[in-house]
Order: sequence, then C-alpha cells, then structure tokens
Amino acid sequence: MLLAILLQVVQGLSEGTGLAILGAGIGAGLVALGAGLGIGRIGGSAMEAIARQPEATARIQTAMIIAAALIEGVALFGVVVCLLISFKG
Repeated sequence: MLLAILLQVVQGLSEGTGLAILGAGIGAGLVALGAGLGIGRIGGSAMEAIARQPEATARIQTAMIIAAALIEGVALFGVVVCLLISFKG
C-alpha cells in the first residue's frame, strides 16, 4: 500500500503535485500525532491533579474536557487543510 502511494507521488512529481500530496500526508500524520500527545498529556495531568485534590474533581474534569475539545478542533482543522491540499492536485 505504501509503495503504491510512493509510486503515485513520484509519478506526480513531473506534474508538480506529487510533493504537495506527500507533504499533505506527512502533515496530516503530524497533526494526528500532535493531537494524540496533547490530549494524552491533558489526561495524565488531570489524573494527577484529581489524585492530589479529589474535592476539585468536577472543576478539573470540566477544564480537561474543554482543553481536549479545543485540541481536537485544531487537529480536525489541520487534517482538513491537509486533505484540501492533497485533493487540489
């Protein structure tokens, strides 16, 4: 599968769209990786905070969900931009 994609990219280099598609694919992967790491750090930090102050659980969970939603929104925007770049060519 990966070989087929790379061959299509190489064929597209003569048209000038191959590098855009390759960059869009790498960009989408980086966006997904960054979002996963960010949400993981938020979850870990929230669990540590809840362990230290169990009485603040509701406030911590609310802040965690809001932050995770914002990260997910940015990640979705990044993936959409990468897909638009890849379909442009």
